[in-house]
Amino acid sequence: MSLVEVSVALFLLSLGVLGLISLQPTAWSLSGKSDYLGRASGILSAQLQGTEAMILNPNISLPAGTNTATTTVYAGGQSTAKGGDVAFTVTTTTDDPSIVGLGSNIWRATVQVTWPGGTAQGIKESLTVARQQSFSQ
Repeated sequence: MSLVEVSVALFLLSLGVLGLISLQPTAWSLSGKSDYLGRASGILSAQLQGTEAMILNPNISLPAGTNTATTTVYAGGQSTAKGGDVAFTVTTTTDDPSIVGLGSNIWRATVQVTWPGGTAQGIKESLTVARQQSFSQ
């Protein structure tokens, strides 16, 4: 009787272990996606802050109309790719007050970050910025 109980217990244990092993590839895939998303959100935040600082400074002359700039940022933070680095494409668009339509001193900045293997639209965020004279000193 105990031999039957041990056999059943080993069978149930092996089913549980096989179930966990089958989930491993999905876990690795989701872990990679969350890593890319986390890095992309950090890059997006830094780019939005830099664009906001540029708009806030009235000493910097911004061109009229909609201006779009596309750059490549590497996950390692270096200017060139190192081993294992992933290239993130950062597209920054600024719209002047005539396009935004909220006032003569209000700009809109939109940043989009995409990466290889991710969704085509990546992540995107917009920010509305009002120029302030106190930043000119």
